Amino acid sequence: MERLKRSGLVGELSAEFLGTMILILFGCGVVAQVVAGGALTDPPGGLGNHDSIAWAWGLGVTLGVYVAGRLSGAHLNPAVTLALAAFKDFPWRKVAPYSIAQFAGAFVAALLVRWNYTEALAKADPGHTLKTQIVFSTLPANGNTALPVHEWGAFRDQVIGTAILVLLIFAVTDLLNNPPGANLGPFVVGLIVVAIGMAFGTNAGYAINPARDLGPRLASFLTGYGGAWRDQYGNLYFWVPIVGPLIGGLVGAFFYKVFITRFLPSPEPEPEGTLPVPPEK
Repeated sequence: MERLKRSGLVGELSAEFLGTMILILFGCGVVAQVVAGGALTDPPGGLGNHDSIAWAWGLGVTLGVYVAGRLSGAHLNPAVTLALAAFKDFPWRKVAPYSIAQFAGAFVAALLVRWNYTEALAKADPGHTLKTQIVFSTLPANGNTALPVHEWGAFRDQVIGTAILVLLIFAVTDLLNNPPGANLGPFVVGLIVVAIGMAFGTNAGYAINPARDLGPRLASFLTGYGGAWRDQYGNLYFWVPIVGPLIGGLVGAFFYKVFITRFLPSPEPEPEGTLPVPPEK
């Protein structure tokens, strides 16, 4: 405990950096395998699909939370950090440093994925176009022009998806509710991301995390993807998975507070061996 106290903000930021880095290594790594590596198999598509992407992203979240949880609480997402500051008394002075550490971790992880998959990306997409840009950052409708989703449709999707994410994170980490036991919280949070990916992955690729999108987007831009900031229609798109999740996180936290928190019992000692029960009306 004394060591934890001494680490202070530096230790927390170190944890956020490395935890987010783990998340992106698995997340961008699986998309690189499916999109770039899979394009080179015979027949194409032999290295995974949407489900494997959803599971790897979820497991990346789980492992990142286990890495960072003790020191920082493992936000790994500026939308989560902002929501905690607005509704859970997380210090506002830490919001910007946490967000920068998360962005830095995502950026470095994306550079590693870009380097490790150099040959596959170059072979599958020599021009480094939107075909493999989705390895690193999201696009409306995942770049599919047959599905007419543009910026505002994707923005709506990001608000909704992140609201679901943050509401459920608040639920499973609330000690006054009925949180998972036996240190299974990180695993359940990972399952939340899997579920969102499987249910809300069509319209905008479920970024639901500004650092997850901006860090890898910048990494790809600096390593040959000149169109990284725009979507398949040529419109500036990078702001959507930043602004949408920040708003969505606040919406989800607000809904949890209004519909759940105010009805939960006060944080008073409960009889040993019992679950918290609501106060009598």
